[in-house]
Amino acid sequence: MSREIEIDKEKITLTEEVEKIYEAEVKSHGNSARAHVPKKYIGQRALVIVLKD
Repeated sequence: MSREIEIDKEKITLTEEVEKIYEAEVKSHGNSARAHVPKKYIGQRALVIVLKD
């Protein structure tokens, strides 16, 4: 499995096989935070990229 992530100033280049890209708001959850992921992705790997406002 070959992965390449390159961050150059404010741009990101990701080389990886991707099944789906979607946007979700991170919300408070007790002493932590969460972003909902559809149930069909249980057991799969995921990357979380936090964007600047």
